[in-house]
Amino acid sequence: MISRIDLRGEPLPEGAALRDLLPRAEFDVEAALEKVRPICEDVRHHGAAAVIDYGEKFDGVRVPSLRVPAEAITRALEELDPAVRAALEESIRRARLVHREQRRTTHTTQVVPGGTVTEKWIPVERVGLYVPGGRAVYPSSVVMNVVPAQEAGVDGLAVASPPQKEFGGLPHPTILAACALLGVDEVYAAGGAQAIAMFAYGTLGGAGTEADPGCAPVNLVTGPGNIYVAAAKRLLKGRIGIDAEAGPTEIAILADSTADPVHVAADLISQAEHDPMAASVLVTDSEELATATEAELKTQVAASKHVDDRIVPALAGRQSAIVLVRDLADGLTVVDAYGAEHLEIQTADAAAVADRVRNAGAIFVGPWAPVSLGDYCAGSNHVLPTGGCACHSSGLSVQSFLRGVHIVHYTRDALADVAHHVVTLAEAEDLPAHGAAIKARFGWKVPETT
Repeated sequence: MISRIDLRGEPLPEGAALRDLLPRAEFDVEAALEKVRPICEDVRHHGAAAVIDYGEKFDGVRVPSLRVPAEAITRALEELDPAVRAALEESIRRARLVHREQRRTTHTTQVVPGGTVTEKWIPVERVGLYVPGGRAVYPSSVVMNVVPAQEAGVDGLAVASPPQKEFGGLPHPTILAACALLGVDEVYAAGGAQAIAMFAYGTLGGAGTEADPGCAPVNLVTGPGNIYVAAAKRLLKGRIGIDAEAGPTEIAILADSTADPVHVAADLISQAEHDPMAASVLVTDSEELATATEAELKTQVAASKHVDDRIVPALAGRQSAIVLVRDLADGLTVVDAYGAEHLEIQTADAAAVADRVRNAGAIFVGPWAPVSLGDYCAGSNHVLPTGGCACHSSGLSVQSFLRGVHIVHYTRDALADVAHHVVTLAEAEDLPAHGAAIKARFGWKVPETT
């Protein structure tokens, strides 16, 4: 059901050589670019009509309007299961606690007397938040995208989620209910690359009605999606900012002989049920744990849902494996090379081991902090870097929606004190006009320093 990779025989290779030995899903965004390019161009030139046409083609339903009516959002919340509402409200509450603490404040540094640099943090003006549809329903992704944007102070928030045939072309009602709980009333029934293009180019004019005036272009697009969403983000990056090109979801578990194989197997399965391309990786120095986990997988998978269409293909795929290492030091090297979206540490003294990890989207410490907790109610964000990008990128946070702007203020005396250095560096770079801009302020003579 899941393969083994044995790295115990020789010293671990370094860098790319080690990464090449580790399991990873194939996710060729470059190949998908040529498929999404004409879709994005069509939306650019034909606006809402093109988005509606692609919704009919890919989602099997033709919507009369992209903009979800306000009454549909209100109704979705009214009809929401009370238990689901309570769970979403708690998820929102905890996410706000964590993300509110991330907000940066303006800070001024006095470089010299009369010379200051202030760093001011300004929210992005308008953001498009993408919430995927398809195999599963993700109201949690509404929470994880909207809460940090709101805590950053973003004024304009628009959500897009694919139209669902069984709900009359509206996004899933639980998605709409989550939007209502968060106070988001600008929601569009649009999915895939066409939704990203809608955000990038806008569809102003819309259906030409007061109810659907069209979607104004955004400055930034966030949220996970399939390979075509990732490709559209890559294609349109520059016109819009993006959070990341999210690939298939991943879990890596670093565990030793103290780990409970029941927990380990359950957590590997929990990630595998997302998608047949999902990656579930166990890294351990205990062959006994590996064997016990394999047995548990067989038992627990048999009792699971989504077995044949998601879990078994994910666990059996090249992206999933049990990786055997000589010791925990090698295990840490392996998980750092892998750079998992989600990394669980199930070892003795798990907190100390977790503190040594360098590359992970989020780290879950000990037996009582499974990834499922982070998906919903830990307070952390579950929009995280995938495909090894955790070595250079962070998950979604308040900072994702802020821009740092430097404000430079120097008096005449402060500029005079450093003018000769500026002129010298300008001439060293053969940019004499840069130096002349300084000289012009002092009668074309560089002030002497004392």
